[in-house]
Amino acid sequence: MIMTVTRTAILYFVVIICMRIMGKRQVGELQPSELVITILISELASIPMQDLNRPVSSGVIAILVLVLLELIVSALTLKSDIFRKIFEGKSAVIIQNGVIDQKVMKKLRVTIDDLLEGLRQAGNFSIEKVNYAVMETNGRISVQLKEDFDTATRQDMNIKSKSEGLPKVLISDGKIASEVFKNEAKKQLKEKGLKLSQVFLMTKNDLGEYFIVRKEK
Repeated sequence: MIMTVTRTAILYFVVIICMRIMGKRQVGELQPSELVITILISELASIPMQDLNRPVSSGVIAILVLVLLELIVSALTLKSDIFRKIFEGKSAVIIQNGVIDQKVMKKLRVTIDDLLEGLRQAGNFSIEKVNYAVMETNGRISVQLKEDFDTATRQDMNIKSKSEGLPKVLISDGKIASEVFKNEAKKQLKEKGLKLSQVFLMTKNDLGEYFIVRKEK
């Protein structure tokens, strides 16, 4: 029992470290080679855990070799367009100037239902509003709306604004996030008539604006 737990813990930490080395991506954004490596790593990690006669080192070495290969492939795809096309493919335009390219859809084996689903996931429910739709290498669809349906920006309306920056967390779950913000947080709590235990979250942006979420009772 102790041996099984130990082997499992070792393989767990090895897999976690290897996944961190490979970089951060959501499952839906993995390239084909990354997805294959992820599946193989999980399979290799499970073998020593199931078969106690196999040394843990055999699984660890195999996992490290796969990670090394993935790093080599990543380096090659960064340096070479040819390797990038081989391992990652290239994006394809499905809708161009509002017209669906049925040949591209057939080549990619994408159905109308797949296209409509991808457009909805991109936040667009009306295909007639789409100017361009691009199938990315990770399978997601990027959308550019027609000018009449696109959202106006502050620049379009000649409105100048200052950036709010990245909000700083002053209070998190009823606790002051850092001693640096202690006096400032207490001052805001006093002005709002709140106790520290009543606040779930307090943030401050670069414009000096505070956002407070009270704890639910």
